[in-house]
Amino acid sequence: MTHQPSAASSLGRYAPIVTARLQQWHAQDAVTRLWAKDHTLWTAQPAPEIEDRLGWLTLPEAMRPEIPALEAFAAEVITAGLTHVVLLGMGGSSLAPEVFARTFGSRPGYPTLLVLDSTHPDAVRAVDEQIDPARALFLVSSKSGTTIEPNAMLAHYWAQVSAVATEPGQHFAAITDPGSALGSLAHERRFRRLFEAPSDVGGRFSALSHFGLVPAALIGADLSALLDHAAAMAQDCRRPPEDNPGFVLGAALGALALAGRAKATFLVSPSLTALPGRIEQLVAESTGKDDRGILPVAGESAGRPQAYRDDRLFVYLSVAGEPDGLQAAALRALEAAGHPVIRLVLPGAHHLTAEMFCFEVAVAMAGSVLGIHPFDQPDVQMAKTLATRAMAGEAGGSPIPAIPATEPRSLVGALGEILSQARPGDYLAVQAFLAPTRQAQAALDGIRTAVRDGRRLATTVGFGPRFLHSTGQLHKGGPDTGLFLQIVDDTQPDLPVPGTGYTFGRLIAAQADCDYRVLTAKRRRLLRVHLDGDPVGGLAALEEAAQG
Repeated sequence: MTHQPSAASSLGRYAPIVTARLQQWHAQDAVTRLWAKDHTLWTAQPAPEIEDRLGWLTLPEAMRPEIPALEAFAAEVITAGLTHVVLLGMGGSSLAPEVFARTFGSRPGYPTLLVLDSTHPDAVRAVDEQIDPARALFLVSSKSGTTIEPNAMLAHYWAQVSAVATEPGQHFAAITDPGSALGSLAHERRFRRLFEAPSDVGGRFSALSHFGLVPAALIGADLSALLDHAAAMAQDCRRPPEDNPGFVLGAALGALALAGRAKATFLVSPSLTALPGRIEQLVAESTGKDDRGILPVAGESAGRPQAYRDDRLFVYLSVAGEPDGLQAAALRALEAAGHPVIRLVLPGAHHLTAEMFCFEVAVAMAGSVLGIHPFDQPDVQMAKTLATRAMAGEAGGSPIPAIPATEPRSLVGALGEILSQARPGDYLAVQAFLAPTRQAQAALDGIRTAVRDGRRLATTVGFGPRFLHSTGQLHKGGPDTGLFLQIVDDTQPDLPVPGTGYTFGRLIAAQADCDYRVLTAKRRRLLRVHLDGDPVGGLAALEEAAQG
């Protein structure tokens, strides 16, 4: 086997506190306690979602016997002439498959994998335009089986397939927990396959379970190699703390967060551009609670040292030998300016599963440093519940105020007013309840860069409702250091959700409203901007306002 990822740190004056934490863990036998699933690493008393949420520790070995069945399923799909796989899921169910698809692509002869994790009608239509329902497999991925977004997507595609196939169930497969409502539906509708994932693995820790490996198999990824690299890292994470990659990274994330460097900024070389999105969920949803948390900054290009305050930790993930001169030069400048930097070098792209496992250990142990329970997500569940009630007609509340993007003077004033409220250590979260197009992403990146460079304010970008299942927990349960810019648009023409009495447009609008109301109840600083009927022009106006 090729060698494992390597790590190098330039932590400057923070190095002693990281060393002290590792020494403390050594004295406390923390490595043995982690592998024994000892709840006292996080809480004095036994707690739900600790003892029964640590099954991810053994997934690299536990999933190995599943490889022949997963590869046989992929061969069956190819034989059936299915050319596209559409994954219907959110958060932990969709992020790892997206990483595999964007990093590896599909092997020749294998289906193309599309990930749908948006309820915006334009996003659903964009997938519709790329597929023939008669030649597609729809992979419904939901741990609980009750998540509203994949259920709405399932209703949409079940209607489409039923119109062209005599056995529509043969175009569907499900990944879920044993005994879930989705599992029962899969039996009832005679899905091609039902995969029951280990129930002791939380969604954001599920990359190496069926939730990640079934989609990986369907694009022809080398499952043995993915598990081998993860298993090697798992063995490394049994070493003493000072020689343990997961513990060293966790000590740095946790100790620097307590020291004020609570914004972990992830930079990557070109072949790993999809990985930070998955790390973002893992860090934010695990640590953002009890008014504490680590803010993951993902998808941001490296800036000049003077664009940053002293609240950042930079983590650079790269593939050995991959040219990346601009990032390397930027990192050297950041180090010279005194910013702490961690470099993680992968021998090859397939070693990303090793880093996935390393980060799972690191985030679990960073939770121990912060004194929080890293395996629950109470505020994510709150938003889910409110959205479900809204779709049942049980929502209330007064109309939500919004600044029209068509009024430049009002837009500049409102954006300037909320940004003026920024305090040292704050960040701006751009929450875009829009279709996740390249054009929208480019405009949002322009907004975040303008705010960072002009105001030295850390800025994150998330498309809704996707971010509700990742950074949404940090926004509500973490510290009151966030400024929130919520962007909504008109969802016309709309798209009905068959058999429900509501539409995708109504669903995403309800999710935006519910998130706004929860943030308001949490007394967060918040601005909503409405793009009216011209989302492209509205985003351009907002980008211009951010630069003013």
